Amino acid sequence: MNNDTSHPIRTAWSTDPELLRSNRNHRRIGSIIKEFGLNTSTHGIPGIARSETIIAYFQYPTQTSVSIIVEWPQAFPAVTVCNYSPLRYDRFIDPFLNYTNTLNLTNTTNKTNFTMEHSFYIRDFLLYKLNQNESLNDFFHSLDSMMMSCIYNNMPCTTANFTWFISSLYGLCYTFNALLKTTGQDGLKYNADNGANGLLELRFYVHQHQYVPYLSNGIGLVVLVHDNKQISEIELNTMQLGPERHHRLRYAKKTSLFLSSPYTPCNDKLNLGMQAMFNEYHDTDYGYTQLPCFTACIQAYTYEKFGCGQPFRWTTRSIVIPNTNQRINIQLCDLKNSCYIDAASEIMNTRSIWTTYCPDCTQECTYSEFIIKSTSLLALSKFLMNDIKTSSITWASEIQWSFVSLKVAYETSRTEIYSQQATMSPVDVISNIGGQTGLWIGIGFLSLMEVAEMIYRILRSQYHRFWRVRSQNIHPEEPHS
Repeated sequence: MNNDTSHPIRTAWSTDPELLRSNRNHRRIGSIIKEFGLNTSTHGIPGIARSETIIAYFQYPTQTSVSIIVEWPQAFPAVTVCNYSPLRYDRFIDPFLNYTNTLNLTNTTNKTNFTMEHSFYIRDFLLYKLNQNESLNDFFHSLDSMMMSCIYNNMPCTTANFTWFISSLYGLCYTFNALLKTTGQDGLKYNADNGANGLLELRFYVHQHQYVPYLSNGIGLVVLVHDNKQISEIELNTMQLGPERHHRLRYAKKTSLFLSSPYTPCNDKLNLGMQAMFNEYHDTDYGYTQLPCFTACIQAYTYEKFGCGQPFRWTTRSIVIPNTNQRINIQLCDLKNSCYIDAASEIMNTRSIWTTYCPDCTQECTYSEFIIKSTSLLALSKFLMNDIKTSSITWASEIQWSFVSLKVAYETSRTEIYSQQATMSPVDVISNIGGQTGLWIGIGFLSLMEVAEMIYRILRSQYHRFWRVRSQNIHPEEPHS
């Protein structure tokens, strides 16, 4: 006879009374909560679990809105003008021949016989002067010698109303109504000044008879209308104005506004390299734009790579080494050495180098541009020619090929604004998840009553269980024989 004791195994289908009572209790509480979850109007919490709103928010989606505002009075834009041909022959030829004769490139003192061979050495001569820290200003066309008259809103203006910088392509360039450090916003001219409507009238004499042969293939002025706070990118964006004509430029303003991080990587701060570059624009208080940032960082990379800078970047002869505050005045590379071309190609096509030298050269957070419509007509009448008459025997033809008249006026006071906006704000996220304030998790008055009912049923269930267990302990069942 076996004397083994058999113990019941507690499984999901066990017949043990104690276990069955415990399971029934757990199932009772669970069923109450499950019933509440399935039937309650408090849907906010499962809505949160199912919602993709939070994920979408952290992808920072944006949309662009277009609006039109009437901006009056409106700041008159900056206007930059340059002579199409940079050098004045009468001021340039003597130092140039001294340079070429010294290097045995030429052997002549004849100032009137300028050949194409001579023209091959012009850029070398100018770079030599720059690398010797010598000024080139005397070789270029001064504003005093070119500007015959200046009138803004029926009031005379002078060369004192212009600031200047040097372009490697056009020589001395002059900007009217740029934002200046010394005068700030108060120094800007507005359309409504002097009770007028914003009209700049300029007359120039470009001295085509003093153009250096073979250097330029045209005659006239180049002009750029740009924002007062933005640098003049005259070598990239320009309008060419021919002589013997009266030109009228009508502008309409357009502004683009971009969201800052985390929506876009846009930037509005000048780095040290750009600050060094902007010192060449003489008292201007220009803000951040992307192209000068590119220019400054490429020049810094070229210098670190080859010990010289790109020869056509005359305004970036002072650079700041990346990750330092060290400002350095550098030499410009020889034109015959293509190292600067290799450096530019390398940095622009190698992401790791670009992110090291140009990490903050992103799009502008705010950028204004002016849409220009241009018209022109013949400008020279007999009385004008008599006023400009020179002592030259061929004065009539000289005047015809050197006179340029320009008017700049606004076309409309309406400004078109392209504004980037967040598609989803934090409030939208909260609202989409379950509503605002008291409804953020989907709880209303009815839902509160349902929660109270659930709690009551759970407490009542626990109360009955407590008294059942207590009564069993007081009156235990008789053991079965």
